[in-house]
Amino acid sequence: MQISIREDDLQGWEIAALIQTHLDHGAAHSPPESVHALDLSALRTPGVTFWTAWDGPDLLGCGALKELDARHGELKSMHTAERSRGRGVGARILTHIVDQARRRGYERLSLETGSVEAFAPARALYARFGFEYCAPFNGYREDPHSVYMTLDLSA
Repeated sequence: MQISIREDDLQGWEIAALIQTHLDHGAAHSPPESVHALDLSALRTPGVTFWTAWDGPDLLGCGALKELDARHGELKSMHTAERSRGRGVGARILTHIVDQARRRGYERLSLETGSVEAFAPARALYARFGFEYCAPFNGYREDPHSVYMTLDLSA
């Protein structure tokens, strides 16, 4: 498998379908008020950069980086296509986004994800990269359906 990661304009039907799958996954495992995933229009806003991972013509996964301020970014919309899971796609996308956050000079990269078992693989991936659990940030609130994690990039 040759993984190619590229910045994406969110125009392709494949991307729309993958984002919808991501939104559906969140809705299936969390109440509406606890789903913080961005839809296509929110992913197209200034301050959000979106990347996709491909193997030739096959879309493998995606992820986004949202600027919260000049020193703090938020990881958004990480999703690996079901047929591509367990093949290192998520780790490649996450590596790319962490590298981009460092290039931008961010001192911290944070995220929100689900607290239930369906999100355990995501939490494990983030922990392997050094993300640690933290308090809610940037307007998030304590929520039994959410966990918050952060990675110190200043070292």
